[in-house]
Parts: sequence; structure tokens; C-alpha cells
Amino acid sequence: MKRKLERFAEMATFDHVVQPKIEEVLNKDYKLKGNWNAKFFNNNNPIVIELGCGKGEYTVGLAQKFKNKNFIGIDIKGSRMWRGAKTVLEEGINNTGFLRTRIEFINSFFNKNEITDIWLTFPDPQLKKPRKRLTSPHYLNIYNKFLKSNGAIQLKTDNEVLYKYTLDLALYNQLTIIDKTDNLYNAKGMEEAKLFKTFYELKYLSKGIKIKYLKFKLNNKIIVDLPDEE
Repeated sequence: MKRKLERFAEMATFDHVVQPKIEEVLNKDYKLKGNWNAKFFNNNNPIVIELGCGKGEYTVGLAQKFKNKNFIGIDIKGSRMWRGAKTVLEEGINNTGFLRTRIEFINSFFNKNEITDIWLTFPDPQLKKPRKRLTSPHYLNIYNKFLKSNGAIQLKTDNEVLYKYTLDLALYNQLTIIDKTDNLYNAKGMEEAKLFKTFYELKYLSKGIKIKYLKFKLNNKIIVDLPDEE
């Protein structure tokens, strides 16, 4: 607990970490909505977000690889996020930010066409609550409000149920599927998805669990539930 409190206190001093209070986002827009390029990154480069970024390994890795883009790692667990935020400071990475908030409030932070791509790296599959999955129609329709029309969603997961659910949803709604595989490291191409392995991804691979990957576009459509979903 002491270590967590120390990390929270340190992270509060980081200029590249945004930690809004609940009253700043509940049923209202946050002050950076529509202003991330102008008031946070101070450039006009495309913005990519990672939802459920954990320790920020993927966010930081992508930022180091693609210096002509801006990256925002988003999670509610500050003690984990601290590691990525700390790395950004230690290595002088200037195209990365972190946003500590609940995904339920995500629409309060980004304006129409403000985000170029979305990464979902090993999100909770929510096996008993499909509507809470980060690829459910509820969330996909929210992403549609701020994701550019040619932007993509990229899902990496160890979970067969989440992968198949998302793929079926994309097919049912006639979304554009760019890449798909149920065994990423045995598939050709998809190099961007193979660039970095998170802590948990390495654990899954060591156990012989195959990594699934899906990249698709929303096509500005209203996403509807699968017929067999309640």
C-alpha cells in the first residue's frame, strides 16, 4: 500500500498524465476534448489510443517506434500506469500521454475524428457480461463518435471467446476486416501486431496459448447486437 501511495503521489507531478476528477467528466465534456493536439501534444500528428493499457508497455513501444504519431494509454489502475508514465520520463519520449479514467467515460475526452486508431491489448473478456466487453456494440458505437472514418480498431487477445465474438460481430455488421488470425505468431504479415509483447502476452505464450488478432474498421456504421445476444 505504501508503494502504491508513493506512485500515486509521484504520478500526480507528471505533466504527461491526465487524472480528471469524476465531476469533470460525469455527463460533461472534459476540457481537453477536441484539444489534444493543440493543448497537450502541441503538434498536429495523428492520435492513437490504447484502452486498458495496464503498465503502458504497448503504448510506450508504439510511441518509440512511430515518432510521427501521438499515443495515449488509458486505464483506471494508476499503480500499473505509473510504470509506463515513468518510462516516458526516463527515456525522454515526447509523443506519449496517459489518461487515468474509466472506459465508461471515454466519450467525454475525444471529439469527432480526433482519434486515428484504437488498440485493445488483452482486455478483460467479460465472459459473463458480453455488454461490458470493449468490443461490444455499446462501446463500438461510442468509438464511432471519435474514431476517424478510415481509422482501425486492433484487438490482441488470448481469449477465444472474445476473439470469436468480436469477429462474428464485425461480420454480422458487415465491417471491413483488414487482418484476422487465431494464431498471430504463426501467421504471415501483421507485423505491427508482432512488434511488442506485453508482460501478460509473454506469460500466455510460455503456456502455449495462441494469441488472436483482429484489425477492422467501423465504417461509420451503427453497430447492432448479434441475433443470439440478449
